[in-house]
Amino acid sequence: MSVDPMAYETQFFGFTPQTCMLRVYIAFQDYLFEMMLVVEGVMLKKLDGIPGCKITPSQIRKCTEKFLLFMKEHFDKLFAKMEEMLLQLVLNIPKNVLLPEDRVQEQYPYSEEEFQALQDELQQLQQQCRAEAAAEQALRAELEEQKVVKAELEKILQCFDGLENICREHGAGNFKESFALLTQSCKKLQDVLKDVEEKSRKMKQHDQLM
Repeated sequence: MSVDPMAYETQFFGFTPQTCMLRVYIAFQDYLFEMMLVVEGVMLKKLDGIPGCKITPSQIRKCTEKFLLFMKEHFDKLFAKMEEMLLQLVLNIPKNVLLPEDRVQEQYPYSEEEFQALQDELQQLQQQCRAEAAAEQALRAELEEQKVVKAELEKILQCFDGLENICREHGAGNFKESFALLTQSCKKLQDVLKDVEEKSRKMKQHDQLM
């Protein structure tokens, strides 16, 4: 059988021409074997009806096998010619014929270097898309964090508003000023506490020396 891959024909037909011819060959061969079995069966019936016939079934089988071998040899020669004719005249696409799905290549031809450049550009675009997707995902995560922080800040503002309202109800004046005075008072108390602790430490050291 032909060893030509016939890729263009395979693209058009959807199967390789060699595969088609192989199936035809197998079908003819199976039909030939079946025909020989039928002929053998008819001969056995005919001879069985002849009185005194000395031809045995094994002799008929040998003759059938010889005839089958003879037929197969001639069939292979005829099939080789038929295969060559079908592959050249029926299952062959001429070199000057362009399939409809490939006409775009005729309209927009490109070289191997141009194709490689397009491949490189496509790869770069894919990398950019992946980078932009990763950046978008990071921005979304940051936005979610900002939403959480915003909610906490709103809670804190509500708390300060509540404290300011309480201060006003009790005549404490402006909450910010009161908070500043409270902070200064706390600082003074911390300084006094440190001074007391320092004096207490010195007194303990003096008692130990005495």
